[in-house]
Formats: sequence, structure tokens, C-alpha cells
Amino acid sequence: MDAILVVNAGSTSLKVSLVGADGAAETFESLEAAPTDVAAVANRVVHGGAEFREPVLIDEAVERKLSALTELAPLHNAPALAAITKARQLLPDAAHVAVFDTGFHSTIPDDAATYALPRGMREEWGIRRYGFQGLSVQWAAEQVEVERLVVCHLGGGCSVTAVKNGRSVDTTMGFTPLEGVPMATRSGTIDPGAILHVLRLGMTPDELDGLLEHEAGLLGLSEISDSVRELERLDDEAARRALSVYTYRIACAVGAMAVALGGLDALVFTAGVGENSAGVRARICAQLAFLGVELDETANETARPDAEIAADGSSVRVVVLEAREDLIAAKEARALLG
Repeated sequence: MDAILVVNAGSTSLKVSLVGADGAAETFESLEAAPTDVAAVANRVVHGGAEFREPVLIDEAVERKLSALTELAPLHNAPALAAITKARQLLPDAAHVAVFDTGFHSTIPDDAATYALPRGMREEWGIRRYGFQGLSVQWAAEQVEVERLVVCHLGGGCSVTAVKNGRSVDTTMGFTPLEGVPMATRSGTIDPGAILHVLRLGMTPDELDGLLEHEAGLLGLSEISDSVRELERLDDEAARRALSVYTYRIACAVGAMAVALGGLDALVFTAGVGENSAGVRARICAQLAFLGVELDETANETARPDAEIAADGSSVRVVVLEAREDLIAAKEARALLG
């Protein structure tokens, strides 16, 4: 199959690229600017719920089912649905494929995916750990082929995933992309009792949802900015505290993923923060020395993706890797369509 148009609608951006069979990609500012003579469009969808674990051809019935999943990931599925609708209007003759971030995590075993809740809630309401950012993690797993790999996808959203022999076995994001480590404006994991507490004090569910999605994370910790780059520039105690909490929680998550793997052979940093912040990488790795992680300070400071940054004596590879979700989305769509 010839080039595939990849539409990646994030919570704050829309990335459009034309990916050839050889992996070469050309980016466009908008769907309107992209070519219309393509045979297929691959649409990234964050949450596939319990039903969608593999790529699927999009028709009206599939679009309705995806719409019903929007409340599980409102920051992501809503923009994805809007992009799908526009793409189908602009390219009515193309085959449109939904590729799911949750799909790569469908291999997570029950022990890791199951919450300690009554069976009725788990089975009837589909409450389990789904995992997200799977396209990025899959790309990392294909580029760094080791038995025991941990992938730190650190961008606006953040997750840490354990990959064993190329298969996801545990991850920090769960039923929704809110769970896990702190993110730019998302809280990550907090005590459910705290949520019940503020609801009883009078905060509405919608107000709480807005706070946890848009006002927490690095922004909530610092009350200054959600940008790691900006916080690193500031000589400010709140900024330092925010980065300290952020990197501590990520390091703890890497340790937990090492338990899931029975050890650690390689650690990947990817996405905006993972690729560009030497300081964040250094803070995290310093707390992982007990696992055999040792950075080459110069290599870390000067790293540009794709780069190896571990010291010669490190027993764990440390890799800075460019996120290429578009290549995985195109590959999955191409495999479905034949």
C-alpha cells in the first residue's frame, strides 16, 4: 500500500503526517493542508475501552461506539472523534482506520490489570487498567529490543511502562489517562479518599474533573507553570518542589516496573520532556542507581534523539528516543488493510 495519512489528535494539538511504506514522513499544519489522494487514513484514538483492542475500519457504527467512550478520556477521545469526522468529510473515498493507544497494553496480565473491586463493578462496568500511550511505547519496544525494558513517555501526559520481550506487562496509567505519575496539568494517582473528601465538602464532579485534568500536576504543584523547561529556568522554591515530586514519582514508577519485569536491561526516555530535559533524566536516573543505572553526564547533557546516554559501567542501557507514534499508526493500518 502507498503512503498513509496519519491523524494524531492530542489533548492540545493535532499532528498530521503522510507516512510512506519506507517510513519517510511529511508533516502538515492541518487536515485541510494534507493531500486528498490517499487510499487510507490512520486515526490515533487514545481509549478503545473493552471492545476495541485491535485497529478497526471506521464506519458510522464504530464512530457511535467511540463516541460513547469519550467520557473515559475526554481530553483525548473528543478531539480524536472531531478529527475523524473531519477526515471522513475531507477524504470520503479513503479507508479510515482507528488505531488505539490501549491496544498495545492488551497483553497486560490480570494481576496487573485488575483493581481490588467487586466483580460486578469490574465486569459490568469494565473497570480495569487499560494503559495508554501504547503507540509510543510500541515504537520504543521495537527500537530497543531487550528482554526487560521500561519506557518513560514524558510529555504533557506521562506514563511508565514495563515491556517484557516486546509485550506490555504493566503500566502506570489505568482506567483513564489520569492515573499514574504526575503530568503537566494532570494529577496522576491520588488517594480515592481525598476525592470523596472534597466531593463531600461540596465540590461538584465536573469541578473536580476540571481540577484533576487541568489544574493539577506540575501546574498545581508549582502554581507557576506546567512547563518543565520553564520550571527548570526559575530560581524558585515552588518550581524546585514541583520538579522534585515529579521526578521522584517517576523514579518510583520505574522501580515498580522493574519488579514487574524481574529486573531491568534498558530504560527509554521519550516524548517532549523525556527527549529534551537532561535535568529530568539526570534526577530520575540518580534515584535508580540501585538498579545499576548510571548516566554519562556529558552524553546526557548533549543528547539529541536517538542517543545512548548510559555510562560505560552502567549495567542498564539508557536511551533517549524520538517518539514516532505516526510510524506505528501507519504500520498498524497497513497491516489491517493488507
